[in-house]
Amino acid sequence: MSHLLPRSTAPAKPVPAQAGIGLKFDHIGEILETTPSVGWLEVHAENYMGDGGRPLELLADISRHYPVSVHGVGLSIGGVDDLDETHLERFELLIDRVRPGLVSEHLAWCSIGGSHFSDLLPLPYTQEALDIVVRHVDQVQQRIGRRILIENPSLYVAFEASEMPETAFLNALTDRTGCGLVLDVNNVHVSACNLGYDSGAYIEALDCGPVGEIHLAGHHLKDLGDRTLLIDDHASRVCDAVWDLYSTTLRRTGPVPSLIEWDNDVPDLAVLVEEVGKADAILETFFDAERDHVRAA
Repeated sequence: MSHLLPRSTAPAKPVPAQAGIGLKFDHIGEILETTPSVGWLEVHAENYMGDGGRPLELLADISRHYPVSVHGVGLSIGGVDDLDETHLERFELLIDRVRPGLVSEHLAWCSIGGSHFSDLLPLPYTQEALDIVVRHVDQVQQRIGRRILIENPSLYVAFEASEMPETAFLNALTDRTGCGLVLDVNNVHVSACNLGYDSGAYIEALDCGPVGEIHLAGHHLKDLGDRTLLIDDHASRVCDAVWDLYSTTLRRTGPVPSLIEWDNDVPDLAVLVEEVGKADAILETFFDAERDHVRAA
């Protein structure tokens, strides 16, 4: 067991309602040296599940300077199998060591029958699937002793078996488990364009009270001849349409922690800091509105 941080579920530093970035190994040295103006940092849990070693030492150094969020990608919350006990135990230990301000996972599955996949795969929005996800979210929250946020997926096809829209599925999930949401605004835009529904109507239909974090990212447009497919690749700047949807979302949520995701073709740190500045400028308009409302009252 690592001696880096004590076992405690109390957050070391709360994550503020500011913009943050995903922590990349290539940027750690520069971040520690220059402490750029970003509100917080998010790490993928599976990169830090070792029993000690350099990655955890660096994360301990980072967490002394910035609030940290832990984002899991391998629990397979939406899978039909029971949660992998070994993976869950390692996830629990990481949360105890790091004491992050926020903890999150994906509404997806990535393993079945002992086989594991590198993709986050979608699930049909049925009552049966909802019951499974509720059971798994309850299990994770009871295990780590705190609330977890669940992220909406990016979709490319719709299941004929689905019995409800994604928003109804998420609303029921948060109501039954008390979990929160990571609302990935880019995923909403990608899914809406690919499946032909209105992204603004999606935000209106979603219970935004449980939204504890927002994700922003870039996507790739693939020409299929008869139509254009949007691919959530996290390899470019946030586009204007997603920035607009972000503002629409903040009208429902108010200011919440917002992450710039950039996982492929990762640019210089300065580019990510520029994107953080754009998000913070939008967030500030909603802080101004809240302050004006308080003064008027």
